[in-house]
Amino acid sequence: MSSPALLKVESESLLPAIPTQDDRQLLIASRKYAEEYRWKSWLHLISTLVLLAALVAIAGLSSAIWLRSLSSLLIGLTLVRMFILYHDYLHQAIFKGSRAAGAILTIYGHLMLTAPTIWKRSHDHHHRNNSKLLGASIGSFPIMTTSGYQSASLLQRIEYRVSRSPLTILFGYFTVFLFGMCLFPLFCDFKRNTGVFITLLMHFSLITFSVIFFGWATTAFVFLIPTALAMMLGSYLFYIQHNFPAAKIRTNTEWSYTDAALCSSSYLELGTIMRWFTGNIGYHHIHHLNAKIPFYRLPEAMAGLKGLQNPGRTSLKISEIISCLSLKLWDTDRDQLVPFFSGQQVKS
Repeated sequence: MSSPALLKVESESLLPAIPTQDDRQLLIASRKYAEEYRWKSWLHLISTLVLLAALVAIAGLSSAIWLRSLSSLLIGLTLVRMFILYHDYLHQAIFKGSRAAGAILTIYGHLMLTAPTIWKRSHDHHHRNNSKLLGASIGSFPIMTTSGYQSASLLQRIEYRVSRSPLTILFGYFTVFLFGMCLFPLFCDFKRNTGVFITLLMHFSLITFSVIFFGWATTAFVFLIPTALAMMLGSYLFYIQHNFPAAKIRTNTEWSYTDAALCSSSYLELGTIMRWFTGNIGYHHIHHLNAKIPFYRLPEAMAGLKGLQNPGRTSLKISEIISCLSLKLWDTDRDQLVPFFSGQQVKS
């Protein structure tokens, strides 16, 4: 989940990545897992939609607050899973050429404030430039060096602090999605991004329709709360998988596609239930190595390729969440991400 609105590219002179021999070998080896099983893709999509419909019915019709609240939470988690299907579809990892699935997932993308063209453009840039010191900011959270932060103006520091604040993740509905994926692109390039109006129209029309016919309470339990939860979790998942203690950031000339996948994209250790709800996005290092691998084949790829079995790891333990959220700057001397107040490196 990325926010082009909050992110600033430090240089436009981005050098193209030149694959090394190791890159080619691992990429070639990963291709056998990039084959979609269409029946399995449909099974995942239909089962997710059926669960979503059942949860919406419970949240909308139940009179018990605890049951509505539980259903609302589960709707939020199921929306995260739906986003993974949408995400894989835009990568052409699943449902390539399917008009029916494409229509369903495109509608989902608009309703969730992720216009297909804007999301794909920014996310593809992120894949091409993941962990580059210059150029990685579009479609990702920005990263300044300690020296860059020291020399930045007060306004630049404030903007940077806001972009990496836990509050930005917590209120991802407004910051990352509504502003970052919709309003900011319109402001930056109105003609190129007029399709955002369709996204905004569909999203707020659904809310308006629901309020008029079902009331605010039902709308909140069925759509507003789940959407806010899904966007908060999605924002954090994207953050933690590229901002963790072992992550490495490289200059354009040092950058390697495979190293960026294996050293700057984490493996998020989750239990069976959360792996299902997050659509295996925790196998993020494999996804960055080969985005054509369907989400349901990522565990198979990790088990089958030795080169993918020792990535940087994170989890949803409270201590690790706090640790990852504290990482703010890239320290080139220490070769690691550090907090704002790390020794005498940074003066606020």
